[in-house]
Amino acid sequence: MIVRNEAEQIGAALASVAGFVDEMVVLDTGSSDATVAIAERCGAKVAAMAWPGDFAPARNRALELVQGDWVLVLDADERLRPQAWAPLRELIARPEQLVITLLRQEEGALQSPYSCVSRLFRRHPALHWSRPYHAMIDDSVTALLEQEPHWRISQCPEPALLHSGYRPERLADGAKARRLRQAMEADLRQRPGDPYACGKLGALLVQEGDRGGGIALLEQGLAHCPAAAAPERFELLLHLAIAHSPGQPATAADLYRQALALPLDPRLTLAARLNLASLLLEAGELEEAAELCTGATRAAPAIAQAWSQLGLVQRRRGAIAAAIEAYRHSLAIEPNQSGTQQNLAVALLLGGDIPACRAAFRQAIALLERQGRQAEALALARQAATMVRLND
Repeated sequence: MIVRNEAEQIGAALASVAGFVDEMVVLDTGSSDATVAIAERCGAKVAAMAWPGDFAPARNRALELVQGDWVLVLDADERLRPQAWAPLRELIARPEQLVITLLRQEEGALQSPYSCVSRLFRRHPALHWSRPYHAMIDDSVTALLEQEPHWRISQCPEPALLHSGYRPERLADGAKARRLRQAMEADLRQRPGDPYACGKLGALLVQEGDRGGGIALLEQGLAHCPAAAAPERFELLLHLAIAHSPGQPATAADLYRQALALPLDPRLTLAARLNLASLLLEAGELEEAAELCTGATRAAPAIAQAWSQLGLVQRRRGAIAAAIEAYRHSLAIEPNQSGTQQNLAVALLLGGDIPACRAAFRQAIALLERQGRQAEALALARQAATMVRLND
């Protein structure tokens, strides 16, 4: 791990690997809080260096300190899931295994709830980190395989990491976003047309409202992206579709379908699947929307958003019982969804279950109040009162 001022999170991250790893190495880059003390208390070997300006040199310095045959890399806002220990140990035992890519669940992510990261690898002298942001070993892996093609790369089938970095409260740091953008722009100047850099910066521009600039970068990246580079092509197609969705839904739908045709783990394509289902729902193409949402819940049954969207589609189809079941699945996973709770109340009303409807509306109002959304809670109470008596 490389860390700086992570006292609130580092203990949980290190506790999640205790018993799975033989040593814990933490490289601190200038903490002023209790990060170092907590790491040492957890049994980690702690070293220090001044922040070098980007992540790759720091990760490479940490890599020099590791003594084991295999290296697992975590950030402070990540945790290793115990369910992944057994399949990871089985993969590590394979003699020609070089890299194990890890499926990471993005807690609180509004788009893609899963990502894939190359964070577990054999300690080979040719492997090192590169790129000034989102540092990765992938470039060195590609170069090594050209010289030593016998090595194998596999993906752990079980989601291995939980990542809390995409929770809304962790994305509120504007300074961090500005630094990230500057690093992306510098990387793109060094690698004109690079699909990865174009995809990251293009997506950021679209998110910030510069649709024209974002689309131009994404199309440039797509033009330079090899057909075999499925993850990069998916990200480019996904964000192009998002950019076109407001004014050109037919174009966006075609781009989503191209993205879904790529040979990727279906958990990694959930954003395209659910976004396409949303477009189809708006267009009244309910059967295909239902198929997409049902497929999403099968691929990722632990993702509340997939169940919630299935509920919306089923309600539009008139399948009220199925909608209620989907909403309840979603709320069982994430109970604090006031919007899904409100949708459940409406579905229960349509299904004729007035007591359950009343209780669901009350719960939705209470959730809004607990979340500090008093005006929305009052508005919902008034709206609900026109449909059902909230008090017994």
